Amino acid sequence: MTSKLRLADRTNDIFPILGFVAAMASLAMPLNAWMVTIILMGAVVAAVHHAEVIAHRVGEPFGTLILALAVTVIEVGLILTLMQAEPEKAQTLARDTVFAAVMVILNLLMGLCLLSGAIRHHEQRFQRTGIGAALATLTVLTIVTLVLPNFTSSVPGPFYSETQLGFVAAVSLILYGTFALVQTVRHRDYFLPEEDIDVDGDGEPDTHAAPPTMQRTAISGGLLLASLVAVVLLAKNLSPVMGALLADWGAPPAVLGVLIAALILAPEGLAAVRAAKADRLQTSLNLALGSALATIGLTIPAVAILSIVTDLPISLGLDAKSTVLLFLSLIVASQTLANGRTTVLQGVIHLMLFAIYLFTTFVP
Repeated sequence: MTSKLRLADRTNDIFPILGFVAAMASLAMPLNAWMVTIILMGAVVAAVHHAEVIAHRVGEPFGTLILALAVTVIEVGLILTLMQAEPEKAQTLARDTVFAAVMVILNLLMGLCLLSGAIRHHEQRFQRTGIGAALATLTVLTIVTLVLPNFTSSVPGPFYSETQLGFVAAVSLILYGTFALVQTVRHRDYFLPEEDIDVDGDGEPDTHAAPPTMQRTAISGGLLLASLVAVVLLAKNLSPVMGALLADWGAPPAVLGVLIAALILAPEGLAAVRAAKADRLQTSLNLALGSALATIGLTIPAVAILSIVTDLPISLGLDAKSTVLLFLSLIVASQTLANGRTTVLQGVIHLMLFAIYLFTTFVP
């Protein structure tokens, strides 16, 4: 077991360096698509691993916030890179990717966490106050960014005007910033697993694992930065191949958003499922909802700035089918998280919702 862990650590140390070298090489010459794909996936996994190392050092709930921010930086970088590389597809890419990420998190990731945790532990508990606050913030962000554009009249179609786009970007940043402040400073205990709350008043969590050393944390910080650079540049190199492949398959344009969301969220999803299996559902939900909030709260403002600066129009409003699925997911999630306890049933419901979303994406 120890040898496997050491091998995994070495792999996660090698891929950021390999990815950075490949990314620099891609600026000067074309690279093999399969090689780029393997290195890109390895760099994504390594990025989340090193974010986890840093997160372990700083502790909860800062840890899940760092993980969410690392994943979102990768996602924003991918979206902005692909938007500039393929302007003809840029109009809906941000919307499709953000919507896909929300559906993956609310249904696939949450469903897997609830189901795997309930199978092993029968019933799991979490703190309703913090999770309820996160879900309320997520509801406002998703409706304002993905639904409201269909009902404004300044610009025809599912678009915001530049003024509206700037206002929505500011609202998104304020909401996410306030949530992060509440999560990490003002009401930190709302987001801690019960066993990590300072019950005895000594200023320390009642249970905790030994954190990594400062040297290991610093190394992980450098490798995390290298991974992020590698992911963005390699994605730009791979985007024409992905577009041609999807066109050959006759896949709808929204499938690209699903692929980006799945690639970015896969490593973090594994971390959330592992936490649920270890009976730490609070950590799993912090990861899931934190990622969803960061995805909208940071991606939309970044895309809005790019749109305003480059005069590139972006379509944010969802179609009727996607709007129904979004509302259904938010309603079901609010019911699932209403009483602070979860069972197998909730997990299956969320997984079936994701199956419906995936099926209607490929067979619209």
